Amino acid sequence: MNYDIHPSSSTPIFRQIMDQVKRYIVSGLLNAGDTLPSVRSVALQYAINPMTVSKAYNMLEVEGVLVRMRGVGMVVADRRRSTKDKTNLAMPAMLSAAQVAQQLGLDHSQALKLFDQALKTLGIENKHDAD
Repeated sequence: MNYDIHPSSSTPIFRQIMDQVKRYIVSGLLNAGDTLPSVRSVALQYAINPMTVSKAYNMLEVEGVLVRMRGVGMVVADRRRSTKDKTNLAMPAMLSAAQVAQQLGLDHSQALKLFDQALKTLGIENKHDAD
C-alpha cells in the first residue's frame, strides 16, 4: 500500500494519510480484515515522524475505520461501503476542483467537459455513452 504524501500541502500529513486510507477502503482497494503497514514502516518509507502516522491510525480507530489487533497491528474494520460514504469522501475534492474552475473563469459546461475528460483519462467511461 502506497501513500501519496505532500509535505508542502496545506493539508496536514496525518489528514492526508487518513483521507487516503478511507479512499482505499471505499474504493475496495482495502477490505475488511486487511492489515495496514506498521507505523514504523510508513514513517521510514516517507521520512515522516512516527507520531504523525500514529495520530492518523489512532483517529481512524476512533472513527471505527480501523481496529487494533494485538500481534497484528491496525486492521480495516468490517464496515459496509455505502454510496453516501463515497459521496462524502469525494465532495472535498469536487469542491476544490470547482474552486479552481471558478478561479480560472470556466463556465459550467466547460468545467463539466474538463471533468469528463479527466475521467476518460483515468479509463472511467460514462455508462450512458456505451448505449
